[in-house]
Amino acid sequence: MIALKLNYKKLFVGFLAMALVSCSDPWDGRESDDDNLGVSLTEAIGNTAETSKFAELLVKSGFDKVLSDSKTYTVFAPTNEALALVDASVINDPEQLAFFVQNHIALTAYSSVRDKASEKIKMLSNKYLLFSGATAIGDATIVTADKYAANGVFHVVNKALSPKRNIWEYVNDMSSSSEMSKYLLSLTELNIYKADSIAKLNPIPGRYSDSLTNCYLRNVYNLNNEANSYTLFLMEDEGYAAEVEKMKPYLIKNSAARTDTYSSYFTVRDMAFPKAYMPNELPDVLTTRFGVNVPIDKTQIVGEPIILSNGIVYRIKKVDVPLTNRLVTTKIEGESTVWYSPSNLRSKVMYRDVKDPFGIFFNDIQVKNSGISTTMLNYSATDVYSTTYKAYWRAINDTQTNVFQQRLLIGTVIRDNVIYINESIKAFPYTNVEVKMYDEVYLGEFTMTQAGNIDMISLMSTITTTNGNNTLTLDYLKFVPVVK
Repeated sequence: MIALKLNYKKLFVGFLAMALVSCSDPWDGRESDDDNLGVSLTEAIGNTAETSKFAELLVKSGFDKVLSDSKTYTVFAPTNEALALVDASVINDPEQLAFFVQNHIALTAYSSVRDKASEKIKMLSNKYLLFSGATAIGDATIVTADKYAANGVFHVVNKALSPKRNIWEYVNDMSSSSEMSKYLLSLTELNIYKADSIAKLNPIPGRYSDSLTNCYLRNVYNLNNEANSYTLFLMEDEGYAAEVEKMKPYLIKNSAARTDTYSSYFTVRDMAFPKAYMPNELPDVLTTRFGVNVPIDKTQIVGEPIILSNGIVYRIKKVDVPLTNRLVTTKIEGESTVWYSPSNLRSKVMYRDVKDPFGIFFNDIQVKNSGISTTMLNYSATDVYSTTYKAYWRAINDTQTNVFQQRLLIGTVIRDNVIYINESIKAFPYTNVEVKMYDEVYLGEFTMTQAGNIDMISLMSTITTTNGNNTLTLDYLKFVPVVK
């Protein structure tokens, strides 16, 4: 055991703080610098010859006082040689210096002896650094680990941990030379969805403003978030323009400007992914959160990846995504109803969790024995393209022995409680729901002349009050877009 030369109370407090971070004992089996156990981190760093210059920066920035209080800290102290490579403009600017110093300090104690192989550590700068194994922090190497002081631990590193920009800050920097970056920033002013305008009118205090007011950060990924890691493919202008142009026939809106905006949005939303993929980790295909399979042609990557505080940006000539990948299928689950008609139908609606004859569980909805004619289950669909769709349903009739009929209306029109069938985008004919038929059924096609949402899609029962014949059932609807 280590012979301790300070009072037990102080040792117990320091030991407890470190034990909270690591299940392994950071003191056990290590030689301890007894003199440092009685002094603050600032003094201990100053007493170490190879980190004396960083101790001077702690004093110059005022963080010597922070490291003298009763809290527990970890400091990654660069060697004097490493600090000599830092730009003098950073050292001589009080604001930049404070930010720089903060990026070397974490609240609580992190020993090199940890249960986790790697973990992201939040620094006082509000940036995160990856502590990998026992010897790597960010892009620096720990040359001397676990030097303890009265209020924490410091590690000597071979490189200054200068704060990096995050992905969104990089996008801002590139806005004058990159059309894709310029468009991403424009989404602070433009609204893609109704909820975007509401967020801009009612910002929540205490968050990055861009995270609330930019449509991309709200609806795709918050590339301003330091806590998570992302990969962004930033296309060069020619490749970006080509991908936008491909999308225009499928995102026709009520003006050319809106068509341009939506075509750009549906292009760039598929360029971000929720992990920092290093070059040796990049797969041939990445899948977006919207279900689009994006081929990654590594030969199109320009230069080295840009390593940032919350991920990686790849400058790339183009990302050629086939339209068959871009135009994702719309699937609506039967239980995802918007409302029923009539409103008193609720007592006759059953939500089921059952197993088909092949042993596969599924959820569906059924309406039985309502005694009401032409009942409706109503749905909606978002982000529908301006193209022709092939429509399918899976409707399971396994609780009665007779065949019944139901029909599907796309873009149902109801005024004064009257259903105007002929004004619908498409009114499919009544179709048999066969007994114990578990396959998808093809219903036919419908065409969207403009992209957007379909506010009402209705599954309608037959015009009869006879129970058993006015049944409704639905596992799911599927609309498959057709490439023009």
